[in-house]
Amino acid sequence: MEQAPADRERQLQPAPLEPLGIPDSGLEAAFEEEAEGPQEEGTRDGTMTENNFWLKKMEISVSEAEKRTGRNAMNMQETYTAYLIETRSVEHIDGQSVLTDSLWRRYSEFELLRNYLLVYYPHIVVPPLPEKRAEFVWHKLSADNMDPDFVERRRIGLENFLLRVASHPILCRDKIFYLFLTQEGNWKETVNETGFQLKADSRLKALNATFRVKNPDKRFTELKHYSDELQSVISHLLRVRARVADRLYGVYKVHGNYGRVFSEWSAIEKEMGDGLQSAGHHMDVYAASIDDILEDEEHYADQLKEYLFYAEALRAVCRKHELMQYDLEMAAQDLASKKQQCEELATGTVRTFSLKGMTTKLFGQETPEQREARIKVLEEQINEGEQQLKSKNLEGREFVKNAWADIERFKEQKNHDLKEALISYAVMQISMCKKGIQVWTNAKECFSKM
Repeated sequence: MEQAPADRERQLQPAPLEPLGIPDSGLEAAFEEEAEGPQEEGTRDGTMTENNFWLKKMEISVSEAEKRTGRNAMNMQETYTAYLIETRSVEHIDGQSVLTDSLWRRYSEFELLRNYLLVYYPHIVVPPLPEKRAEFVWHKLSADNMDPDFVERRRIGLENFLLRVASHPILCRDKIFYLFLTQEGNWKETVNETGFQLKADSRLKALNATFRVKNPDKRFTELKHYSDELQSVISHLLRVRARVADRLYGVYKVHGNYGRVFSEWSAIEKEMGDGLQSAGHHMDVYAASIDDILEDEEHYADQLKEYLFYAEALRAVCRKHELMQYDLEMAAQDLASKKQQCEELATGTVRTFSLKGMTTKLFGQETPEQREARIKVLEEQINEGEQQLKSKNLEGREFVKNAWADIERFKEQKNHDLKEALISYAVMQISMCKKGIQVWTNAKECFSKM
């Protein structure tokens, strides 16, 4: 289970950056000029300027969850959970101390924020949200999204999402994110005014690009396969953990039978009664401890689930690259077609069958003036097509450069986080086993005193 991702990880080391593949080698002249350096992040619309860039100096927490009842857009009664976001600057601004600010957000507003980030930052592995409904749970754990334990874990996950975004070198500068933390009223309207929904790529278009792109970038293909395998491995790991938790819960609770039997036995013994009663008490404590143990274990499972959802974020970057590559190839194909048409008109020869050529044979040749006018229109379209193709190529190269830089950042984060989570999980299991040994050690002492 561990070897496959490790091998894939080695394959994902970024190669030297190259332009996106161009189908027609005859178009090389359109790309002779070098791309200008990338503009500094934070200068375009929707981002914060350096003067306002104090978000990194802000403490962010989701401190509370509250069950509420209200009416939705369909004017129907609904029950939902609201989360209290608290922010506090750790520095003085303009010589004054900034007090703690707070506002309430629903889960759907977190979703709106993330959807916006996905559209405006397609080259970034955008942090995922915690699950909306519980998955991969052992049978004694409630899957109800209003269950207090689940709401508490989701509160922690939402706080982690905000901290991930706030610590990202690019996402933390976004104005919409800043307003999410500070503007309670009309925030949704502000997001919708950006028009991000209109810029979102349709799933049908993305699927079309996946199957029709002719020259996919091998690095992104490998990344997509890696994300699929990562998701599969973590899914299997979570299923195994849930099964182990079920069996462990049963084993611990069965130990409670020891306590009952020892207590009953102590009632009929005079000299051995006290020892049996004490041993039974230790067994009862041991049986009851599994509830807290498995509740703590869910927090480690949530850390694995975060990277289960990160796999989809990786695929989103790959899909965007496929769309850009597909648009580039379609533009190159269209330009090549127009160049061929222009050449055929100029030479009077038709190399490929076309409806226009058949019409010309049936109804006679065009006049020289008509042919010259068509050639002029095609030449203008060719010039526009070359500029468009050049722009798409430079945009694609910039996307690849930025995407791989963020993927490298993500890989470092992933390796650190998963290592810490697995070590903590192992330490917890060792501690649990030590408690079991201690219970039986205490029982042994009780038996020795009989």
